[in-house]
Amino acid sequence: MISTLLKIAVFVVIVLGLTWGAVQLLDMQGGAILSIGGYEVALSALQMVVALVALVVLVWIGLKLIKLLVAVFRFLNGDQTAISRHFDRNRERKGFEALSEGLFALAGGEGHLAMTKAKRADKYLNRPDLTTLLKAQAAEMTGDTRTAEESYRALVAKDETRFVGVRGLMQQKLAAGDTDTALGLARKAFEIKPQHEGVQDTLLRLQAEKADWAGARETLGAKLKSGALPRDVHKRRDAVLALSEAKDIMDEGQDMKAREAAIEANRLSPDLVPAAIMAAQAHLEKSEPRKAAKILTKTWGVTPHPDIAAAFAEIAPDETPQERLKRFRALTKQKPDHPETRMLLAELNIAAEDFPAAKRALGHLVTDDPTGRSLTLMAAIERGQGSDDAVVRGWLTRALTAPRGPQWICENCQHIHASWGPVCDNCAAFDTLAWKRPPAGEVAMPTGTEMLPLIVGQKPAEANQVAVSEAEVLDPLPAPASDKK
Repeated sequence: MISTLLKIAVFVVIVLGLTWGAVQLLDMQGGAILSIGGYEVALSALQMVVALVALVVLVWIGLKLIKLLVAVFRFLNGDQTAISRHFDRNRERKGFEALSEGLFALAGGEGHLAMTKAKRADKYLNRPDLTTLLKAQAAEMTGDTRTAEESYRALVAKDETRFVGVRGLMQQKLAAGDTDTALGLARKAFEIKPQHEGVQDTLLRLQAEKADWAGARETLGAKLKSGALPRDVHKRRDAVLALSEAKDIMDEGQDMKAREAAIEANRLSPDLVPAAIMAAQAHLEKSEPRKAAKILTKTWGVTPHPDIAAAFAEIAPDETPQERLKRFRALTKQKPDHPETRMLLAELNIAAEDFPAAKRALGHLVTDDPTGRSLTLMAAIERGQGSDDAVVRGWLTRALTAPRGPQWICENCQHIHASWGPVCDNCAAFDTLAWKRPPAGEVAMPTGTEMLPLIVGQKPAEANQVAVSEAEVLDPLPAPASDKK
C-alpha cells in the first residue's frame, strides 16, 4: 500500500515538473533559425527541446536498425541463427543484468528485492540452474520455506544441479528440526560428492546424534582420505566412535564383542579416559588384572581423573587400606603435584587413618586452589585428628560454596555434563566434551554465604549429615570390603 502511494506521488511530481518546464519554455523569448539548403526554419525554445529529444530517439532507432540489418545480412549469407541471436542478445543482457542485481541484493540482505530480480532474470534467461538457485536463496532469506523447497526440488531434477538441490533441502530440514529426513539427504549428498567437507561434517554429526556409529566411522574415514581431517584427530574421534559402539554392543548383551571394541578404542586413543576405563573392565572380565592396571596407569600419566582411580580400585576390591596405598603408588608417583594426585593420595591416607600424611598430601591445595572436594577432604582430616566440631563445620561451610573443580564440559557451548558422552546433550556437537574447569561463576545462596557458619553451628546434626553426603558424593574410591589390620 505504501509503495503504491509512493509510486503515484512520484508520477504526479514528474508530470508537474514536465508541465512547469513546458510552460517556462513557452514563455521564453527568442529561439533558433536553422538554414538548410536555402530553407530556413524558425524554432521556439520548446520546439528546440522537442527536436533534440526526437533527434536522440532517431539516432537510437537508427543504431538498432543498423544492428538488425547486419544480422539480416549475415542470415542471407548462410548464418541461420543470426537473426535469433540478435533478439536473444537483448534478452540475455536484460536477464544477466537482473541476475547480477539479484546477487548483489542477496549479498546485501535484501531478500525481497533479490526475489524480484530472480523472477525477472528467469523471464529473460533460459538458465534455470542460475535463476532457480537465486530464487531459492532469496526465498530462504525472506522466510518463504515453501518456495525455497520447491526451488531446491527443481534443482534436484537435473544431474548438474542435483548436489546443490539435495544440500539445500538438507539445510531446510535441519532448520525445521527434521533430523531423520536431513540424515537421509546428507547420505545422498555424500554419495554425490563424498569429498565435500561441509556435507561430511553434517553427516558425521547426524550419524553420531542418531547413534549410527558404524556409519559415522565410515564418514570419518572419508574425511581422512580427502585430507579434511588430520590423522591424530581422526584417531581420537575414531576411538570415540569405537567406544560408543562398544557401549551399544554391551547394552545388546554381546559381551565378547563389546570387550574387543573397548580394547580397540583404548588402542586408538590411550588418553581417552572412558575408553581406558572400559578397556580395563574388559580385561578384568577376562581375568587379566595386570593388563587392566597397565592401561589405567598409562592413562593416569596423561590425564589424572577420579574415574581412573575408581577403576584402579576395582582391580583389587578386597585389599586393606595399607595394601591399597602401596598398590596405588603406580598412580601417585606420576604427576605428584597434580591436584587430582594430591587428593587421591589424601583419600588413601584417610582410609588408612594416617591423617597427618593425608594433610601433607593436600599441602596448600585448600588455600591455593580450593574446591568442594579438597575442602571436604580437609574436613574429614580435621575430624580424624579430633578437631572441634566448629573447625570441621567451618571447612564444610567453605566446601558448600567452593568451585566443584574440573567437570565434563562441552567446548562448543560450555554445557556441563554429569558424565562423558560422545555427543553434547545441549548443542549435539560431536567429540567436544573435555575434562576441565567450568567458567568462573558465583554461587547464589538464598541467605548469603555469611550466614552459613551460624546456620551450621545451630544445627550440628544437619551439619554432620551434610558432611556425610558430601563425602559420599566426592569420594571416587569404593570403601574396602574388609579391614585386615
